[in-house]
Amino acid sequence: MDPHNVTETVEFLLLGLSDDPRVQPILFGLFLSMYLVTVTGNLLIVLSISTDPRLHSPMYFFLSVLSTADIGFTSTTVPKVIWDIHTQNRNITHAGCLLQLTLFNLFGCLDNLVLTAMAYDRFVAICHPLHYPIIMNSRLCGRLLLGSICISLLDSQLHCLMISQLIFCSQVEIPHFFCDPPQLLRLACGDIFTDNLIMYFLGALLGGVPVSGIFYSYTKIVSSVLRISSTGGRSKAFSTCGSHLSVVCLFYGTAMGVYLSSAVSQSPRKEAVVSVMYTMVVPMLNPFIYSLRNQDIKRSFQKLVSRTV
Repeated sequence: MDPHNVTETVEFLLLGLSDDPRVQPILFGLFLSMYLVTVTGNLLIVLSISTDPRLHSPMYFFLSVLSTADIGFTSTTVPKVIWDIHTQNRNITHAGCLLQLTLFNLFGCLDNLVLTAMAYDRFVAICHPLHYPIIMNSRLCGRLLLGSICISLLDSQLHCLMISQLIFCSQVEIPHFFCDPPQLLRLACGDIFTDNLIMYFLGALLGGVPVSGIFYSYTKIVSSVLRISSTGGRSKAFSTCGSHLSVVCLFYGTAMGVYLSSAVSQSPRKEAVVSVMYTMVVPMLNPFIYSLRNQDIKRSFQKLVSRTV
């Protein structure tokens, strides 16, 4: 490789979803409206849970943390996209790119681990209902949250350290709307075998272990529910898990779809379009899923709005 083509990159160019000027106003309106709905919906859930004493339970505690993580996850990428479309300037500094991917991995990993903690909460509530207040006490909830935050911080710092050590060629154009670590690895100069190995190991570890825990929890939950004799009891038990299970399937299904499409498709732009699903659509739908299926959240919403008015 010609040494004159290698530089210490200070800026990247985010190519976004489309270069067509006619599409830009549509993307601007779409991203802005989805972002406002996402932040408003998740913020309403956090405020409703924090202001309603009846919702001060482990399940709603983790739901408020999930909503907070969703706000951070979306705010890491979407405002930058909206600003880039508005100003027609898609440059991002090297430091800004590292900050973005660090926060993206932090909130994404936190989402992942909080969903796992919520699955454990439902497992204890249904499989060990008599011991639920003893097992899921405030100390355990605090430890689960603290552990999730520490693991997420470690994962984000490892990704940041790995990307910061890469050397890029001049004129680095990222075919995405945010600094995605796999895309940055593809654009790096030199040997990236070790970096790829570390990235996929972290993905398998922090993705495989939580998914296995959620799968085990729901296997036990289904087994316990099927032993309930009354139909009403079974439907009530399943209804307490329906919202969480819907969010789990949506989150992991879209994330898996992105990585499978990246392995099959050779078009980075198509990967960017698919990434919109788990970076924007999933955090936007979470408040609707929990509020539409949960009467307690609905009543708390109504009280919050009436007090505000």
